[in-house]
Amino acid sequence: MTSLQLPLQRRDAQSRRQVWEGALNLEAVRNLRFEPVTQNYTRRDTMLYALGLGYGSDPLDPAQLDFVYEANLRAVPSICCVLAHPGFWAKGPELGIDWLKLLHGEQSFEIHHPIPPEGTVRASYQIAAVADKRAGKGAILHLVKTLADASTGARLATVRSVLFLRGDGGCGGFGDVPAEPTAISERPPTLTRDIATLPQSALIYRLSGDYNPIHADPDAAAKAGFDRPILHGLCTLGVATRAVLVTFADGAAKRVVSLSARFSRPVSG
Repeated sequence: MTSLQLPLQRRDAQSRRQVWEGALNLEAVRNLRFEPVTQNYTRRDTMLYALGLGYGSDPLDPAQLDFVYEANLRAVPSICCVLAHPGFWAKGPELGIDWLKLLHGEQSFEIHHPIPPEGTVRASYQIAAVADKRAGKGAILHLVKTLADASTGARLATVRSVLFLRGDGGCGGFGDVPAEPTAISERPPTLTRDIATLPQSALIYRLSGDYNPIHADPDAAAKAGFDRPILHGLCTLGVATRAVLVTFADGAAKRVVSLSARFSRPVSG
C-alpha cells in the first residue's frame, strides 16, 4: 500500500518546518503525555493472560496449572507487559502514525519485585525516542513503561517497547536512541524448546488488552500486507518466557528477573 504525501505549510508563520499530509507528526509525538494508567487486576485476569500463552495445554502438568488454576496461582513474569495497558494510543489521528503498518520490533522487561497474581498497579509511560530510518525505510519509536504497586508506590517492573513504524520514514527524530542489541550468534543453539501455539491464540491473547485489529480482523490484516491476522509480538514474548521458565527456572516465576526479545518476522495468528 502506498500513500500520497503533499507538503503543506504550517499555520504557524514563525516556523519554517514543513509537515506532510498523512505522515507522522513528530512534534505531536514528542509532546505526547500519557495519563497514568491504574488497573485493578484479578486472579481471573492472571489466568486469562496465561491461557493466551497456551498454558493449560497439558491439564496434568502441575507446572502449567500453577499459572491457570487458582489453588496455587502465580503470575507469568511477562504479564508486566500487559498490565495497565494504555490502549491503542498510536491510532490517535493527531499523531499521524500509519498505524496499519506499525509492527512490534523489540520488547524487554526487568522485574524489580515479583508480580503478584492479583492487585492494583499504576503505570506511567514515556516516548523516550524516535529514530528516523529515512523515507521509505520507516522509523523506530522507543516507549518506556514504569509499573508500580498503586498502594505502596513500590516499583514492580520497567518495560521497554520498540515499535517499527514502517510507513513513517523521513519524519525526523528526537531523544537518546538506545544502542543496537548485540547480534545473535550464528552458532547452533545449545538448547531448544518447542511450545505450540493455538490457532485462536491471538483471539485469546487480545483479551489481555491489545485490541489492534490486525490480530483479529482479516480485512485489517490484509490492508497491513498480511494474508491473515498475525499473533501479537507480546504473545510470542510470553511464550518465550514460558520456555525460559520451564527450561532454566524449574517453573519458578521469581527466578526470571529480565528478558528481552527481537521480533524478526510476523507469526500467523
